[in-house]
Parts: sequence; structure tokens; C-alpha cells
Amino acid sequence: MGVTFQRAVEQDPETVRTWREETRPTIRARAKAENGEILFADQVGIRSDQVTGRTWGAKGRTPVVRRTGNRFSVKAMSAISTRGRMPFMVFTESFDAKVMCRFLTRVVGHFDPKVHLVVNRHSAHRSKAIRAWLADPKDGIELHFLPLYSRKLNPDELVNADLKRSLPHTHQARNQAELAAEARRFFRHRQRQPHITGYFEAAHVRLYHGSEIRLG
Repeated sequence: MGVTFQRAVEQDPETVRTWREETRPTIRARAKAENGEILFADQVGIRSDQVTGRTWGAKGRTPVVRRTGNRFSVKAMSAISTRGRMPFMVFTESFDAKVMCRFLTRVVGHFDPKVHLVVNRHSAHRSKAIRAWLADPKDGIELHFLPLYSRKLNPDELVNADLKRSLPHTHQARNQAELAAEARRFFRHRQRQPHITGYFEAAHVRLYHGSEIRLG
């Protein structure tokens, strides 16, 4: 049976084609010339009452997943590099330009000399505050925007999905601080694994990016 890929009806196929055949190769060429690095970033929300994944149960009996009755949430921002690196940040406030500036500062502190960061078109990414932050040439980072409604172009979406799948097996958080600690453990564990670049090898990512994604 073949694999079915979902696509938002609002997505513009021509814009995606331009990204694949023109924009992405241009970013890659610039990163190579500058001895820089390409990263794909995304943000994700994690709730205490979130239940994802699968488990076993006796036939006719619905498994019960025990969770605290309190509701709380945390958020995370991560980025993955075609060279296998993964900076991240876990936070509790709403995602906005101020949070994005903190993440950019963290990325700049770990990469040298130049970062090409690919993100979606969230309003925080395109805000006046971010443009002002990026105007300082010493920061050594440049943002590139994915086409609208094109989540499958971003392999960091797979990291988010992986995080949410992992929580049912480890999620024992009783408060927001413990949930944040669980999210940090997930990212630190992934950072130590040698196959982070495997996220770029997923079937639908390869479908959109082609083999040149390996050459970041």
C-alpha cells in the first residue's frame, strides 16, 4: 500500500516548487560559500493533559492513562542542523518576538561563523523587533521563510512529533516545572544521539527536499 501525504488546500504548489528548485539551493550555496550552517526551526506546545501515541490493552477494555488533574503547559523552540546539531529552549510564556530573540541569541552563541535559519511565517518571526535584532551584522544569523501552509517542508516538525510521542511513555509531571524538565530531558537525549540527521531522511521530507538536503 502506498503512503498518503496530506497537503493544505491553501498551499500554493508554485511557491513550493520555487522553494525546492530555487530558494533552497540558493540558501545551500550561500551557506557553503560562507562556511555556514543551515538549520530548520519550529516551536511546539506541550500540555499536561495531552495523550498521544499507542499502548496495549486487553480486548474490550480501554487502557487508562494516569495523569494529574491539574492543567498546565510549556512550550519549546528547537532547530535541527543538516550537520546533526540541535539547539533548543523550553519556556512557559507565550511565544512572541521577545522569546524568538532569546532563541536567536542562544543559536548565535553555539554556531560560528554564520547560521541560515529556516522558519515558518509566524508573526513573531516577521516582527519589527526581530528585524531590528537581525539588523546587527555581528550576530551572524539570517532568517529564511518557508512557504505558507508548508509544514512538511520543515524537518523540525518531526522533532515536535517525536517529542509528543515520547511523553506518554515518560510523562509523570505534576506541575509546570516538572513538565518543562521532561521536555528538556527529551531534547538533551536527542542531542546525544548520532542520528539527528535521520529527521532529514523521513519519506515526506525527502519528497519535498530531495537528496540535496543531505549536503547542508
